[in-house]
Amino acid sequence: MLGGMTSRDPRNLQAAQLARFAGLIADETRAACLLALLDGRAWTASELARHAGVAASTLSEHLGKLVAGGLLAEERQGRHRYVRLADARVAQVVEELSAQVGARPRVRSLREASAGSAMARGRTCYDHLAGRLGIVVADALTERQLLRQDTGFALTDAGLAWFDSVGIDLDRSSRRPLARGCLDWTERRPHLAGVAGAALCRHALEVGWCVRIGSERAVKVTAEGERALAQLLGIEAGVLR
Repeated sequence: MLGGMTSRDPRNLQAAQLARFAGLIADETRAACLLALLDGRAWTASELARHAGVAASTLSEHLGKLVAGGLLAEERQGRHRYVRLADARVAQVVEELSAQVGARPRVRSLREASAGSAMARGRTCYDHLAGRLGIVVADALTERQLLRQDTGFALTDAGLAWFDSVGIDLDRSSRRPLARGCLDWTERRPHLAGVAGAALCRHALEVGWCVRIGSERAVKVTAEGERALAQLLGIEAGVLR
């Protein structure tokens, strides 16, 4: 016994669990995999190995730890092994931890600068919009009293009606929050996540308001998207470019 606490004390157990969870992320290769998977899609082990710059055998060991720890889900199709983030909760943790990182990495080429600029301008964070695009949309919803941010993110009655009028279905039966703030790692402000954030992002990609660009998570607002966002939310096109 030490200080009145035993090894079976619930506080000790919680501390041990937190330490194990943090240890799963506290590795550069595993962190690179988690960041790549924030695009919400499934990657093969070989794709992640190339992305992280490690051998396939090394990557396989890391993936095993992330799957066992509940951070990744996996499925196999023939000879291929696919992995994705386990759920939106994991994506939130990774994105918000990224927002706590101080300086951005030093840019070494024009290509890296262009890619970084595109990611900051607009990207997906797991299944919702992020970057300046995500912030601008969240602010526009808030200014029109469709979304509240003063006591945490929550859609107003007018907001629910707005989603319905646009033709964006919100799954009220989901266990996920209807609206949730997610701290943006480039803007250092919260963008819209949760059921509403995911539905809005999905709709924007399906109807062509946004398109994915490059091999990263970056998205670009199309001319059609600029017109729609101006009409529906009063967002000026120049802010999105």
